[in-house]
Amino acid sequence: MLWIDYFNSTFSREAGRRIPLNKSVKDPTLEELTEAVKRLGYKPESVVAKFPSRMMIPSGYVSIEKRNNEKKPKVLSEVAKILSTVRGERTAAVQAAASRKR
Repeated sequence: MLWIDYFNSTFSREAGRRIPLNKSVKDPTLEELTEAVKRLGYKPESVVAKFPSRMMIPSGYVSIEKRNNEKKPKVLSEVAKILSTVRGERTAAVQAAASRKR
C-alpha cells in the first residue's frame, strides 16, 4: 500500500510523510499517484480512504504487488521521482490550456 500522505510535502515525517521534502510533492492527488505507479510498470488498484492518523482529511492509497523482493523504501523513492514528473506535466498542461483561452 502506498498512501498519498507518504509523498505529501505539507506533512511532517511524524504526520506520515515517508519521502524526504526535496522529493515530495505538495498535496498529491490519487490520480497523480496512480499515474506514477503505472509508469513504473505496476498494475495499481486505487482506493479512496482516510489515513489512519488523520481520519478527518480525505486521502487514499494505491495497492500494488511486490516484485522480486523489492523493499518498500526503494519503491517509494522510485514512485516519488515519477510523481514529481507527473505533477510537472499536469501543471504544464493546465498552464498551456489557460494561455490558449486568452
